[in-house]
Amino acid sequence: MIKSVFTIVLGVLLSGCVRAPTVQFYVLEPLSQSAPSTVETSRQRTIGIGPVTVPILLEHNQIITRSSNNTVQIAEFQQWASPLQDNLLQALTRNLSTLQPNNIIHTYPWSIHGTVDLQVIIDIIRFDTTPGESANLEANWTIKNESSHDILKNGHSLIKHSLSDSSYPATVRALSRILGEFSRELSLELLKAENHS
Repeated sequence: MIKSVFTIVLGVLLSGCVRAPTVQFYVLEPLSQSAPSTVETSRQRTIGIGPVTVPILLEHNQIITRSSNNTVQIAEFQQWASPLQDNLLQALTRNLSTLQPNNIIHTYPWSIHGTVDLQVIIDIIRFDTTPGESANLEANWTIKNESSHDILKNGHSLIKHSLSDSSYPATVRALSRILGEFSRELSLELLKAENHS
């Protein structure tokens, strides 16, 4: 009897010592300031980035990965440090500020800064990885003249890079890289739109 009570007490004490896994938080890394500019403009423009929308699935704080059999994994202890929608908007704004140093880039909403010349609206369709296979970004985007509301350019971007490292730090680095590539695409499209506005 005494032995069984001791065993129960010891079990309770040991269970209290077991630590829950620590949550790791991640942010998307913007392009380095040394990234080459993709745009040289004849006059300074003010460009507004946003709104950026994401699928409901990506509204989780947890990092989402996909399996090849159409299932998803939600990593309980690997999470974005801020809502992914906000993280994407901030990183895109910083990337385009780096790629277009001659222009002024504002984050949506920009009413506090006044008006903008051009607005970039982005609808993220997919932004995830398939561990051991690929990092994936798919998005629709529109560039419009803010004052006239004329659509100057719109398009669909699909970026896929191979991914051999399945760790979460490598996953976030891969997502940051494909977001940087998407930013370069948008920067070039903005140049075309500016030339026709």
